[in-house]
Amino acid sequence: MKGKIFLRPVSAVLLIVLASACAGGFRVNQVQFGISAAQADLWEEAIFRWKKALSTDPDNAAAHNNLAVAFEKKGMMKEAEIEYKIASELAPKNRYIQSNYDHFKKRAEDKQEETNEKK
Repeated sequence: MKGKIFLRPVSAVLLIVLASACAGGFRVNQVQFGISAAQADLWEEAIFRWKKALSTDPDNAAAHNNLAVAFEKKGMMKEAEIEYKIASELAPKNRYIQSNYDHFKKRAEDKQEETNEKK
C-alpha cells in the first residue's frame, strides 16, 4: 500500500519534468524552424515560428531579435523597432543583438535623412 501511495507523487513529478523538457525543446525547435525558414527566404513562416516560440517563452531575446530582422526584411519598420527594443532590453550584453539594433537605428536615420533631402 505504501508503495502505491509513494508512486503517485513520484509519477506526478516525473510528468512535470518531462513536460518541461518537451516545452523547452518545443521553443528551441520553433526558433530553429524559423531560422531555417528565413534562410529559405520564407519570411512569413519564420515570423509565424518566432511568434509561436515567444508565445511559450516571451523573454526569449533571440526570438525577439530574429522577429525584428524578419519584420525589417518585410518592410515592417515599426514592428521591427519594437522587437529590437525588447531583445535589446532582455539581453543588454549580447553583442549580436545590440549590433543588429544599432545597425537598424542607423539605417532608419539614413532613410529619414534621405526622405528629408527629397523634400
